[in-house]
Amino acid sequence: MASLNRVLLIGNLTKDPELRYTPSGTPVASLRLAVNSTFKDQAGQRKEETCFVTVVVWSRQAETCTQYLKKGRPVFVEGRLIYRSWEAEGKTRSTMEVRADRVQFLGAPPGASGSRPAADEAGEAAPAPSGVEGPAPGAEVEVAPEGGSDADVPF
Repeated sequence: MASLNRVLLIGNLTKDPELRYTPSGTPVASLRLAVNSTFKDQAGQRKEETCFVTVVVWSRQAETCTQYLKKGRPVFVEGRLIYRSWEAEGKTRSTMEVRADRVQFLGAPPGASGSRPAADEAGEAAPAPSGVEGPAPGAEVEVAPEGGSDADVPF
């Protein structure tokens, strides 16, 4: 029998990514994504529904996401569903998450307003950012295939 475990999501981050490291030193980031959908109910009224999804990102991709993504930023995530369970306070807890194979940054980074620096509240131009710029909107960040095992998850 064939099986398929593939998830494609586009949504906005509900908070900044949280970066942790496994005991072996592998980076792992947790993203919280809000995915909106609209539909019409039986009365023909337009309704909006939001689904909140936890996305786990591994290796160099986790560090890149933490460095360049912030709350509110739209992203495209491709991955697979992962079921985890653990013991906490004498009770068995469980969760269903998306393990990202690919995260693509969408939209412009916060504060990006074209080629000229943004103006502050006093109307003065903000200084140009120093250092390395983040990936361009729509840039793909691939995860290394070694990833990590689900047993390494530090949270």
